[in-house]
Amino acid sequence: MDELITRNSKIPSNFQCFFAPAKINLFLKILNKRADGYHCLQSAFQLIDLYDKIYFKKRKDNKITTQYNVESIKKENDLCLKAAELILKGFNVGVDIIVRKNIPIGGGLGGGKF
Repeated sequence: MDELITRNSKIPSNFQCFFAPAKINLFLKILNKRADGYHCLQSAFQLIDLYDKIYFKKRKDNKITTQYNVESIKKENDLCLKAAELILKGFNVGVDIIVRKNIPIGGGLGGGKF
């Protein structure tokens, strides 16, 4: 897999689809800095009618593949790949992931930074 899909690419019917909605932060307050260097945050956000579609299909091997409809996502910055690796660690299963990005990357809507 690991190749670019187009906006009109047909997704096989054996994939399960999930929606990842965009959001707008109504406010963000930094409460304090933790001992590990991260900050405790307080935030409120509003979901909006814009979303990425994420498709999954279980594999019988341990391989994880990702496919996007945008070119700017490099393997070393692939958040879907990183999450799948963490979730499936220790399990004898893999997954094919197809992401149809509709949320602009780096646009402040929760579309990711790549």
